[in-house]
Amino acid sequence: MTLPYGFAERPVAAYACSPSASRGRLHDEAPCALRTLYQRDRDRIIHSSAFRRLTYKTQVFIYHEGDHYRTRLTHSLEVAQIARTVARALGLDEDLAEAIALAHDLGHTPFGHAGEEALDEAMQGHGGFDHNAQSLRIVTRLESRYASFDGLNLAWETLEGIVKHNGPLLDASGAPSTRYAAKGVPTAVLNYDAIHPLSLSTFASAEAQVAALADDIAYNNHDLDDGFRAGLISVDKLRQVPLVARFVAKVEERHGELADQRLLYEVNRRLISEMVQNLVTETAARLTRLAPKSADDIRHAGYPVAGFSEDLTRELAQVRAFLFAEFYLHPRIKAIMGGAQKVVADLYAYFTSHPEKLPESWRKTAAEGEHERVIADFVAGMTDRLAIDIHRGLFDDTPRLR
Repeated sequence: MTLPYGFAERPVAAYACSPSASRGRLHDEAPCALRTLYQRDRDRIIHSSAFRRLTYKTQVFIYHEGDHYRTRLTHSLEVAQIARTVARALGLDEDLAEAIALAHDLGHTPFGHAGEEALDEAMQGHGGFDHNAQSLRIVTRLESRYASFDGLNLAWETLEGIVKHNGPLLDASGAPSTRYAAKGVPTAVLNYDAIHPLSLSTFASAEAQVAALADDIAYNNHDLDDGFRAGLISVDKLRQVPLVARFVAKVEERHGELADQRLLYEVNRRLISEMVQNLVTETAARLTRLAPKSADDIRHAGYPVAGFSEDLTRELAQVRAFLFAEFYLHPRIKAIMGGAQKVVADLYAYFTSHPEKLPESWRKTAAEGEHERVIADFVAGMTDRLAIDIHRGLFDDTPRLR
């Protein structure tokens, strides 16, 4: 039987990752008649328990603070949409870019970066905690859906994209890269790399680089929107940010006076389009100069092939500085996240001291070794609401987190 074009491998550029040329899975599996390797990865990620739990995991606001704020799940969907658009424009494998984007935050704790910081501090002396490494741990070990293996048994290229979300983990000499110089490469990554090497000293594929920058585009824009919706960012303040102010002026020139929410939406969608177009244009120019003939040429280029122009990079730094000053470090957000850190730290300390209170399957795993790591896995996997509920059942001082 000849399958329709939609079920065949899509034609891509020579420098794109190709499912037929993949380095494969750790555990061999028969190919699917209807989907490519990367399509299957995307589907496995979407059907995973960890992906569903992102529904009630914090992006910036805790789930009970409002129905219209982004969650880790909606953030991941926005990243995937942007990544797919850019990948198509550049002739890359869209399914791989989408799979990496959907998986990039699977390892986040409850309460986002605040929970991660609390768990990392609690785990000092036991390897620390890193959400990118936890994402790898989830898809290679913690998901238990298949009879023949732990994890999701994703393709090498998908795992590479998850691990190298922030670039190479090792330098050319094999020492930790700048990002990991202080704490070292997470143990979870090194342990997996020992059995299924992920080339930690090279850059990731173009698809993975695009997914990482799609993350930047998504959160910079939706955090402006959420901050405004929460009353923490005003349009007048946005006029002080050069990149945003430029688009505020364009919208007002075309539409005249608008209600603030409608004005910000019009600005936001133009900002996203500008960033996407800039990413495509700049990356295409870099690809032209490099003239890569394979995906490995991208990995060994020695620098990121995907990127924004120098001008936009400078303007995005101003946007991020604005978000930190006016949003992420706002007293209201800091107070809530301080309480969230207490919840995570208390839960880790309690279950470390009382492993007999763990659910049976976790209790058995903790007894087999890596006691502290198993407790970290258990706490990190909780949603915001589950963490709050369990804390209320154990302690009398659960923060209100509002």
